[in-house]
Parts: sequence; structure tokens; C-alpha cells
Amino acid sequence: MSGETKAKLILQDGSEYIGTSFGYQESISGEMVFNTAMTGYPESLTDPSYRGQILVSTFPLIGNYGVPGTLQEDDLFRFYESEKIQVSAFIVSDYTEEFSHWNASLSLGDWMKQHKIPGIYGVDTRALTKKLREQGSMLAKIVFEGKEPEWKDPNLENLVAQVSTPEKIVYGNGKHKVVLLDCGVKNNIIRCLLKRDTTVIRVPHDYDFTKEEYDGLFISNGPGDPKQNTKAIANLKTVFGQDTPIMGICLGTQLMALAAGADTYKLKYGHRSHNQPVVLKGSKRCFITSQNHGYAINMDTLPKEWEPLFVNANDGTCEGLKHTSKPFFASQFHPEASSGPTDTEFLFDDFIKMMEDHKVKR
Repeated sequence: MSGETKAKLILQDGSEYIGTSFGYQESISGEMVFNTAMTGYPESLTDPSYRGQILVSTFPLIGNYGVPGTLQEDDLFRFYESEKIQVSAFIVSDYTEEFSHWNASLSLGDWMKQHKIPGIYGVDTRALTKKLREQGSMLAKIVFEGKEPEWKDPNLENLVAQVSTPEKIVYGNGKHKVVLLDCGVKNNIIRCLLKRDTTVIRVPHDYDFTKEEYDGLFISNGPGDPKQNTKAIANLKTVFGQDTPIMGICLGTQLMALAAGADTYKLKYGHRSHNQPVVLKGSKRCFITSQNHGYAINMDTLPKEWEPLFVNANDGTCEGLKHTSKPFFASQFHPEASSGPTDTEFLFDDFIKMMEDHKVKR
């Protein structure tokens, strides 16, 4: 690449790495995490769950298929998970400026420059990943021209407030009315609901949905520490007294657990990949799932009316929960994928059936 600009990556433990810029040239700081996915960087970079994080890709070759255009369907970007890049920066081993794909409209680097997101390549991402696996996710800085920023821990901020919709938005006109609490929802969650004959009412993270009429309540994914979302947790406690179906994904799972009275904790380095195996509790069925979360539920703190629905086959952590008598359930992983495997998209069908069954009982 012509006109190469060097940048320094500084980790909280004092280690430093030199890389070459391929995105916007601005010094930033954030929490450094890694993702082991081989494909899907446009989807990952626009996932609101990455808000405030410096993302390291373990797959060595990034950028070879460019990024798609801004086609919209149902008032949502067709090929992105939100309206902009959500990561604070992107670190890769080998960046490819020359891209080739039928759906590509520009290079990854140009796209990141448009959104003012730094990116560096030529860094030993294997060494970074090993460090993160051994020491855990850590704060990091990308420094250009000696302009070093202050350390910034995004987990101390209310990240959900930064990515949630500021106002109510309605999608579709289906027979099932779903209130979606937007804590940083991925577009494909809305797409998966719309194709199942729903009307999706997307509301802000702190919206009082307890007074709304709906057939089902959906709690979305999102970034940061789940305990920051006190209003959402309080509102969930209220609706737990009812019998209307509720489904959660990722952060939504943790919020449901906290509302039920359980506890959450920060994982050492989180689960961020397309190949996390989860086992359906009480069976030998294992599913390969897409995940992006840094917090987990302490299963030992679940009250007796709640139980784990899935567990992670690698580390035994909670990957979902359900109520023992009411139509409430959640998955810590992403059944909507995008990107990633679609093995568990049937969970949306389960949610629709719960709403249909509940209508019959009323």
C-alpha cells in the first residue's frame, strides 16, 4: 500500500506492538478482545455488542472480499447489523486492499475511514490472542504520531444507552405483536422476527414496556455490563408476574437472569466466534453457535423456578435459561447468526409457537 502510516499498539500490561494503518488515523483506547471467526467481518464490525472494544481477528487474512453496499429492506441495512461500525478499532494480521466479491462496493479500509474507525495490520495477532487467553481481556491504545489517549474502560460506561434506539420504531404488519427492547439489537434479529409474520415494535432500552399490549416480549443483545441496565431489569421483574411469552438473546439473557434474582460475572476473555458448541440441557444434542459476549450467568444463583436451557461444551458456562412453568426463555448465543451458523434459528419458531399457544389460552 502506498503512503503507509505506522501506529503503535500499547497494552495495559506495558507491552507494545507496531502496525500499519489501513483505516482512519486517530489515536483511541478501549477494551481489546479477540474473535475467531473466519468470515463475516462486515457483520461483526457493525454488531452493537462490540461497542467500545478494540477487536482482534485471529483469522490472518482480512479484507479480501471488501464490504457490501447500503441496500435497505424493511428500513434496515440488508448486509449490516446496525447503521454504522460499532467497534472502536480493528486489528488484523494481513489486510488486503484489493478485494473481489460480487456484492462488494468498496474496500474495508475505505469503509472504516468513512466511519472514522482506526485499523492496523502487520501485528502478530497470534501473540495478542495468546496474551488475552492467558491474562484475559485488557485495555489497549492505538497511538498515531505520539498522540497518546487516556486509558478508557468502556465497561464503566452505559454502553447500551449509546447503541439503543432513541425512539419507538415499528416494523412490519404481521399478526403477532412483539415488543422488542432494544439494548443494541442486531438487524438480523428483527429480520428473523419479521419473516415469521410479526409486527415488531422496537423501543428504547429504558422504555417502560410494562404498560404496552403485546403478544410477546423480546429482549435483545447489547454491549457492556448487564448490571448497568437497572430500568430494564426493574421492568422485567414486573412482567415476570404475568404469563405473556418472553424471549431473550445474549445480553437479554443476562438481564432476564438478573431480574429473576440471579447474578452475572465477567468472563476472562469472553466468547466471540462462530463455532461455540452448546448442549441442550438434559439431552445429548449439541449445536454450533455464533457468540459475542463478555459476561455470563452464575448458574448456582438461579432461583428454583428457573433452570439452564443450554450449557457451553467447552467451559460449562450458562448458554441459556428458561422458566420451569411460564413461557420465558433465552439463549446466550445468537440463533439469528449473521454472520455464523444458523443451526439454532428454530428458537424463533419456538417463540412464535409460545405466542400462538398463549393466545389460545387467553
